[in-house]
Amino acid sequence: MKSLPPLVFVDLETTGASIHKDRITEIGIVEVDEEGVRQWSSLVNPQQSIPAFIQQLTGINDEMVADAPCFEVLAEEVLQKLKGKLFIAHNARFDYGFLKHSFARLNLPFRANTLCTVKLSKALYPEHYKHNLDAIVSRLGLVAGDRHRALTDAELLWQFLQAVYKVFGVEHVNEAIMKQIQQPTLPQGVDADSVDALPEGPGIYRFYGETGALLYVGKSTQIRKRVLNHFSQDHRDAKQQALVQQIRKVEAQETCGEFGALLLEAQTVKKERPIYNQQLRANDGSCTWVLETQANGQLKPALIKADEPKKEGEIRYGLFHSSKDAQKALRKLAENHRLCLIFCGLETAGKRNNSPCFNYQIHKCDGACVGKESIGFHNARLISAISKLKQASWPFDGMVIVAEMDNSQLHCDYHLVQDWCYFGTAKSLEEAKHIATSSETRFDADICKIIQKHFKTIDPKCIIDLSCEC
Repeated sequence: MKSLPPLVFVDLETTGASIHKDRITEIGIVEVDEEGVRQWSSLVNPQQSIPAFIQQLTGINDEMVADAPCFEVLAEEVLQKLKGKLFIAHNARFDYGFLKHSFARLNLPFRANTLCTVKLSKALYPEHYKHNLDAIVSRLGLVAGDRHRALTDAELLWQFLQAVYKVFGVEHVNEAIMKQIQQPTLPQGVDADSVDALPEGPGIYRFYGETGALLYVGKSTQIRKRVLNHFSQDHRDAKQQALVQQIRKVEAQETCGEFGALLLEAQTVKKERPIYNQQLRANDGSCTWVLETQANGQLKPALIKADEPKKEGEIRYGLFHSSKDAQKALRKLAENHRLCLIFCGLETAGKRNNSPCFNYQIHKCDGACVGKESIGFHNARLISAISKLKQASWPFDGMVIVAEMDNSQLHCDYHLVQDWCYFGTAKSLEEAKHIATSSETRFDADICKIIQKHFKTIDPKCIIDLSCEC
């Protein structure tokens, strides 16, 4: 069994969960190597206010950090303590990501193998449901000091490792650790730091090729994990293999939640047209059915473009990517409900009056085409059948803002939607209201379906109806 490198147990306290917006308020480090065990900690002036919720959780307030050094002052010292060591933390990507971005803002490169003690606990104790630090402390009888302070939590992680060595043996634990820190082989030419810096949460990612061509855009609630899955041999089919071999650069764009990621993915694919994305591509052929009244009172389905302005009182049925899909759906309804193919506009009537449609000839039509069923009865049965495809009406008088919080409940995206169309996303209500008065958009079938699906489960408290605003 390969021995482990020197270890460094790290815990951070921060102003929130976003590596881009929030900042570090305290660092706790426990170094373990051949020279022994050393502890170090410092409060950090984040140069921004600490939210009340975070103050209550950590016990660190604005007064405590007012005279503390900023990260820039501590950066070189912290970097030296971390270099060449296995970076160990609870939810390691959080602490690692915060430090990596903090160093990057100072143009200091930092990269390390990471071990997440949450994942290690799950590997060693699969029978247990909880693997947060409080659960581990209770399970193993660890000695906890002032919880949610950086050095105390870092020291608890060192206690955890010592405890599991005693329970499972050094060889078994080290084998579990080696499995955790193994990384998939990256495509040739892809910068390891760019992959290392990928966020853990929701958003979209872009793969670029040799000449900067955009190859693929994807979305995930766990961006880094999803990207690494692309690179793993276990997850590749022939198409994936071809894609991975061409990748030279990876970029990511975070969102607060999955709804925002879905909207951003659809919008980006349609606008930037990546080579490998076949679904969600710009599609001007999307269409829908409406019922038009003929001179004799007959209702006849008519196919119109989905982005045509809606007439007052107009009811639309279904949303299709192509006329072929629309006709296929209507034909299926006609067959299931014994409707006339001629009256449904799916066949042209013969030259002589009362020419039978194909369905009538095979005894699957009640005979409107040959006068055996009245126009009124056929109209009623057509309305009943096609109502299964009826589009949902927009339930508001105008535009609404959909607020989507991130997991920390500290940051929010504000999505603007109206008539199942997406107008954009803002980072504040003020910005959202400005977009509401200045942006235009076209109807898009894919985005409509994303919004409709989300509205089925959305908490009404997350919707701000602008038509009700004074």
